[in-house]
Amino acid sequence: MAQVELKNAVKIYDKKKIIDNINLTVQDKEFLVLVGSSGCGKSTLLRMIAGLEDITSGEIYIDGKCVNNVHPKERDIAFVFQNYALYPHMSVYENMAFPLKMRKIDKKNIDIKVKEAAEILNLSDLLQRKPKQLSGGQRQRVALGRAIVRNPRVFLMDEPLSNLDAKLRVQMRAEIKKLHQKLQTTFIYVTHDQTEALTMGDRIAVIDKGIIQQIGSPADVYNNPKNKFVGGFLGSPAMNFIKADINGDMVSFNNSAFKLNEEQKTKLNSRNQVLIGVRAENFSLTNSNFAFESNIEISEMLGSNQIVYFKANGIDCSAILPADVRLHGTITLHINTNDLMFFDIDTENRI
Repeated sequence: MAQVELKNAVKIYDKKKIIDNINLTVQDKEFLVLVGSSGCGKSTLLRMIAGLEDITSGEIYIDGKCVNNVHPKERDIAFVFQNYALYPHMSVYENMAFPLKMRKIDKKNIDIKVKEAAEILNLSDLLQRKPKQLSGGQRQRVALGRAIVRNPRVFLMDEPLSNLDAKLRVQMRAEIKKLHQKLQTTFIYVTHDQTEALTMGDRIAVIDKGIIQQIGSPADVYNNPKNKFVGGFLGSPAMNFIKADINGDMVSFNNSAFKLNEEQKTKLNSRNQVLIGVRAENFSLTNSNFAFESNIEISEMLGSNQIVYFKANGIDCSAILPADVRLHGTITLHINTNDLMFFDIDTENRI
């Protein structure tokens, strides 16, 4: 198993920095998720670790060894692609055995390793089928099996679930997490899906424009975002951001106002405007220490809950409320002001 470390890693395409001076350490046996919107550089970073992309400057270490000039096949990593990359003319068994044949492993050991991996992934009854005879989830398990048989030091996964339907994605998330616990190997997983990031990773690294904005446990990054981008990227619906005015120890928006507590007053000292961040789940219909009125524009049913869309200070906002309450027209929304986050309007950093 192995620790992966990037030191001042930079990747430049056509004079544009795709990866901008990233420093990152992935601990041995850790499940790290790289998450960000499309084009942020997360897949490029993964391919740099794999050796499929050259590094412009900086160093990449695997198990303490600099691998900048080490060929991909010599890095002892396994890469699981978004599109499975299976050989259509080969059976499941042959697809899984292929990397071992390329290493000239003897047939007896190949058979043992393939059948062990098939058992782990519930593929034992499918070994003689061709990829076209498999479902999307089964194909993805074959791709995982082909990686497992190599017993690599590091697993790299590039959006492996993006081609699956919603129900299958949920199922495969759990299977991959269980696989990590069983194999006790270092996993680095790329996704643009913040739900995958929050549910799968021991830690998550949120990337924007080639820069790691924040790294930490899913709970820490969700509950304590360092800036507006991180706060807005993680969460469904996204965090609401409302511009508000400050006058002394009073904050006002939407024709209503609340009083800052002492900690908030100290943080916001001398400011006259602030960006308030509030999660959709922090709104309620019951009494709290701050309330304001707004008109419901639309609502979406989600089983036990509903998402209500409204405007606050002219900004589109959303709230998660109980589904058993019939809502229409003007409503009064309540917030516990201790749940609010405050962001600098100019820098967008958390205050």
